[in-house]
Amino acid sequence: MKTFFIGLLFIVLTPCVSSQKKEPINSAINKDSVPYTADWESLKQHKTPDWFLDAKLGIYCHWGPYSVPEYENEWYSHWMYVNAKNPEATNGKPSKFYDHHINTYNTLDKFGYKDFIPMFKADLFDAAEWADLFEKAGAKFAGPVSEHADGFAMWDSDLTQWDSKDMGPKRDIMGELSKEIRKRNMKFIATYHRQWLFGWYPTWDKTTDASNPKYSGLYGPKLKKGDYQLPPNPHEIDNGIEKYYPVADKMFNDEWLNRLKEIVDKYEPDMVWFDNKMDIISEEHRKHFLKYYYNKAAESGKEVVSTYKFYDFAKGSAVLDLERSRMKEKQDFIWLTDDSIDWKSWSHIKNPRYKSTNRLIDFLVDVVSKNGVVLLNITPKANGEIPEPVQKRLLEMGQWLKINGEAIYGTRTFEIYGEGDTNVTEGHLSEEKNPDNTSKDIRFTTKGDTLYATVLDWPKEDELIVRSLKKGNTFYKHKIASIELLGYPDKLKYKVKNSGLHITLPDDKIGKHAFAFKITPEHR
Repeated sequence: MKTFFIGLLFIVLTPCVSSQKKEPINSAINKDSVPYTADWESLKQHKTPDWFLDAKLGIYCHWGPYSVPEYENEWYSHWMYVNAKNPEATNGKPSKFYDHHINTYNTLDKFGYKDFIPMFKADLFDAAEWADLFEKAGAKFAGPVSEHADGFAMWDSDLTQWDSKDMGPKRDIMGELSKEIRKRNMKFIATYHRQWLFGWYPTWDKTTDASNPKYSGLYGPKLKKGDYQLPPNPHEIDNGIEKYYPVADKMFNDEWLNRLKEIVDKYEPDMVWFDNKMDIISEEHRKHFLKYYYNKAAESGKEVVSTYKFYDFAKGSAVLDLERSRMKEKQDFIWLTDDSIDWKSWSHIKNPRYKSTNRLIDFLVDVVSKNGVVLLNITPKANGEIPEPVQKRLLEMGQWLKINGEAIYGTRTFEIYGEGDTNVTEGHLSEEKNPDNTSKDIRFTTKGDTLYATVLDWPKEDELIVRSLKKGNTFYKHKIASIELLGYPDKLKYKVKNSGLHITLPDDKIGKHAFAFKITPEHR
């Protein structure tokens, strides 16, 4: 099996003839001297910019033809094809997506995923309204999913006709959003999932439209039946046996890279975010992208960020991103977590289960206290409307940040992230395992010698006790000059005791969500 896998890798890295004119992989920018070369040690020299360290909150959205059926989740484009003939089908039974699709639309030879594209009209999409909402929510960077696993490009691409300018909305979604987002002094980001396309559709199955070479520009390369599986990470071990899977050929690798280069060249994103499963893309192509992106930014004087999950880039060459999860402890490196406003889905569905504003704010505070940044996904409808409950939560987050933002934006970590009784479960897609926080949970951030202690619920007693700041503690050695509750006009009374810092609370609760106390030291 290992010999077979090595042979496949040889194929991936061996040049082949392509009918499409493409830039050689070893070329990037026409300069005699560039800061970065396509090796991990060079790419690790790239520094995460201060704007990202300061930003703390970004917004993006899963929005595309998969938004049309409004069913279960954004993987509709894949699961609609999973039937009893598919080896992924549980116990040989069709998936509920397949049943729903056949009963609602038609058989897969008559109505495939491509047929949702004309229905994805985005007739109510207004980039300025979206950007206004992102700004009011307190986001400092924002952008769309540029291409999901479905293979449909949300920009005006010269490399494919299967894009939002030529089909569906017939608009350059990324172009419109990049202009409006930047007008509001936010950074623009592009997120990219194309690596998932390899094996996403059953291109071997002649009973579906996915096997028709006429549509290969959308459905991806023709694979044989045994290859129809989602490409797991090659580090995965099943019952003690290491698994090996097909990797993408050179044509798919080049297409993956060339679309990225087009995004960088046309829209100059300040951040390029990647979903996982890049292990099916050759390591050379992955390194080449970072080299190209970082050098283009250096040439134009931009400071940019790229992200990765798991093992997809070398540690230190980009920012580590988690998915629907967080860290237990404070980290000595900046990290990102992407999470969706809907517990069930990343795209709009008919029966959403939205997170509460309180949950979203507590999550942000906790992540920031541990040296993290939040990228929050929202769920627009296919017509371009952002659902009212989503808007409401974003505006409430923005109102909270107007008052408490100084405890979030531009802050750095404290000696410890905080204190409290609520334990965090780590791991991919683990967020639903984490309970809501309580008034015992306090999170710390700093600006210079100023310390912010944010309690994640209003204490039931008439005082807040910060046990970590007790008399003689080794964390905060400054003499306190004053303590304020952000959003409250008066200074607060306090005492430093052996049991902790005791802060007397106002008679009435101030605000609705997390409560930030500003601790200012005496000047020396």
